[in-house]
Amino acid sequence: MLPEIVGRDEFAALIIRTDYEDEAGWRAVVAEVSQPWGTNGEYQADVHLVDDPVWAGATPDAVLTAVRRDEEVSVVFVADGATMQSPHHALLALNLFHEDEDLDPMYYRELIDSPPAREFRTTPAAVHDVHANLSIANMDFEEFAEAALADPDGILQPVR
Repeated sequence: MLPEIVGRDEFAALIIRTDYEDEAGWRAVVAEVSQPWGTNGEYQADVHLVDDPVWAGATPDAVLTAVRRDEEVSVVFVADGATMQSPHHALLALNLFHEDEDLDPMYYRELIDSPPAREFRTTPAAVHDVHANLSIANMDFEEFAEAALADPDGILQPVR
């Protein structure tokens, strides 16, 4: 069982490293995600990095199971093997939202027929926009996933 995430400020984007094959790739991800963000770089980056080999090779499902213990997390970003190999260092964004058990049967049927997006890839520069907007429920995970799919590389890029 993966450990519980402790000491995370609720406003910090959660990034978990699951690939330990490329130290230079990881350092590049950390450098990129630590840059100020916003239209003119007006916001300081606030991240909680989990860099513990106990997470090595953790699957997205295992990460979701472990992270769901923190009710303040709406999205988690995973630095996996694909992240390290990507020229964009594209992190895997995982949706932590889960529907209530008491759903309207018609709405439940819609979910079965068209389940919400569970994941997408995002550049480190776009992490903060995703995290901030999901944290305040300004946008839905699906909106970001659609924007990522619309990109030629299938990766959410920062808004410029």
